[in-house]
Amino acid sequence: MASGKETLRLEQQQRLQQRLNPQNVALGRLLEMSVPELEDEIRRELDENPALVQAEPAREHEAQDFGESSEELQLADYADDDDVPVYMHRGPQSDGSRDFDPVSILADDEASMIDTLLDRLGAEYSLDDYGMRLARHIIGNFDSNGYLTRRLDDIADDIAISDGIYPSEADMQYVFGLIRSLEPAGIGAVDLRDCLLLQLDRLPPSEARTHARRIIAEHFDAFAKKHFDRLQSLSALDKDKLAEALEAIRELNPKPASGLDSGSASAHLHIVPDITLDYDMTTGKFTLALAGNIPEMAVEETFAADAEPAVVAGANAGARNKALAFIRRKRDDAEAFIRLVGMRATTLMKIARAIVNIQREFFVSGDKSDIKPMILRDISALTGLDISVISRATAGKYILTPHGVYPLKLFFNERPDADSDVSAHEILKRIDELIAKENNHSPLSDRAICEALQAAGYDIARRTVAKYREKLGYPVARLRRRL
Repeated sequence: MASGKETLRLEQQQRLQQRLNPQNVALGRLLEMSVPELEDEIRRELDENPALVQAEPAREHEAQDFGESSEELQLADYADDDDVPVYMHRGPQSDGSRDFDPVSILADDEASMIDTLLDRLGAEYSLDDYGMRLARHIIGNFDSNGYLTRRLDDIADDIAISDGIYPSEADMQYVFGLIRSLEPAGIGAVDLRDCLLLQLDRLPPSEARTHARRIIAEHFDAFAKKHFDRLQSLSALDKDKLAEALEAIRELNPKPASGLDSGSASAHLHIVPDITLDYDMTTGKFTLALAGNIPEMAVEETFAADAEPAVVAGANAGARNKALAFIRRKRDDAEAFIRLVGMRATTLMKIARAIVNIQREFFVSGDKSDIKPMILRDISALTGLDISVISRATAGKYILTPHGVYPLKLFFNERPDADSDVSAHEILKRIDELIAKENNHSPLSDRAICEALQAAGYDIARRTVAKYREKLGYPVARLRRRL
């Protein structure tokens, strides 16, 4: 039976909580910004905060000269599991002249793939508004290669919901057929096999085309897996005729829309360097500077602490308190923003200087095989910055060098093994060279590549070779084989 009395108990609990400093959060956000994003952020703050003004016309950050060699630095232990992805894209090349301008990849006003195909459809066929509406929805479901990614009945459901019309299956098939007849051949395919067949059907009649079409239509699986012996048996062709048919297939375009979407963002990525690096061959010194025209900012005079009495003079107590609170809040926000922009600049320069010191040989030669093993912890050891700060600051950032524009992430690469001084870039280059020179009729297996590298003095495991081969974009040996 319950007593009906309430009992009080005192319990002691221990809880560990981690709270982020608002200033660290704001700095992290600024560090992640590219130069254009930072410039937009500064303009927004100047517009919204009356206490923040541009002190003088925008000027570039002062450059920093230094001539330390990487050998003068004590590198940290590389035997770590930190693995920063390697980006193999190489920027535009230069002869090192001062007028080199790699930042010229600008977007234009060319039509998108959808607009181009709709224009061609309207020019070749007399479709009414209803038909063009169906066409727009169908083409809108093409991927960047020009393949239809959804079923027509699902697209018809979308049209019913968005446009309030209910197209029949026959109407959808009719419009889709017209689209598939457009140039380039292969547009509107549902998969690779369909794409190749559409293109083969447009070729002039020939024996090679006939054999090629039969291979794709009837023996596509054997063709895709490059089982040439089996394919020859299935097709009943001699080696020469099979070679001619395969050559006809190789001349087809598996991505028919690759040249249509020239107005897309991906086709016109505008890369703006965040850091510039000059190298004086005479003195052997580097000059680092932050890119962009970042204005000097200051607190507006009427928001300064010593101006407060004059600003609120004559106001009653309530209005004076409100005015003072507004002035102080805006002044604090302005001072904090100025301080954060300065901390961002200091942080980026610290990181850039450490990277250049470690990767000095690469910045002199421009040869990726000269890139040394380097992980986030190495930069942290040199700069005293936290690894998470370095990761944020280098993500999406580019450096302009005498040899071109490179992402900062390019210079972070692991060792193939803990005891090696060879960088991943050097191994990648050697694997690329071996595959480029291999016999196409008998490609090198991962084991053969591994043995060739070991014979050249590289201590590397087969599984590492497989990982780097995939990173280079090469398939396994069987799929690289040609008849």
